[in-house]
Amino acid sequence: MANEVARRLVHASGAGVPGLYLLDLLTWPQIRYVLVGGLAFTVLLETARLGLGFEWVVFDVLTREYEQDNPAGYALYVFSGSTTGLVFGPTIAVPAILMLTLGDPISGLLGSDELRTIKRPRVLVTMFLVCTGLALPFVPPVAAVLGGLAAMLADGVKPVIREYVIDDNLTIPLVAAGAMTVGMTLPPIL
Repeated sequence: MANEVARRLVHASGAGVPGLYLLDLLTWPQIRYVLVGGLAFTVLLETARLGLGFEWVVFDVLTREYEQDNPAGYALYVFSGSTTGLVFGPTIAVPAILMLTLGDPISGLLGSDELRTIKRPRVLVTMFLVCTGLALPFVPPVAAVLGGLAAMLADGVKPVIREYVIDDNLTIPLVAAGAMTVGMTLPPIL
């Protein structure tokens, strides 16, 4: 359980990257450099871990047993968050990244120790509400709701392709950003 809490805290610490932008400490182009740097560092770590057998105590805490021979959740998290920040502007990218960094750990705590294909309704609803709330300061309500729904589905439904479970760390910010982008093109609801 201690490792799960540590993973959730590391997950939430990623909110610091968009936080630097929100606090006007870095511009969005500077944030993109940070994202590229984080992505490069993660590729080096995963290459050393998977390809060279590099062992580090942090890997024992931050990776799960099923990740020992596959890309770790933290690497998928960095990849998807960085890709989202590089492809989308801050209006879409910031809430999408926050959905991953803050929404996912909250959902994870509510559904801990449950290996389910679809999470329980209370976890799904919580993820939707948290993610929609995170998006509302940045995008119109229609886009926020679509982003919240997409993040909820990415987090709550575990698709399996050829016996490989698609990790929500990879999907949450990307599908949420895509859904919010679509939502930005829709007319507002009364």
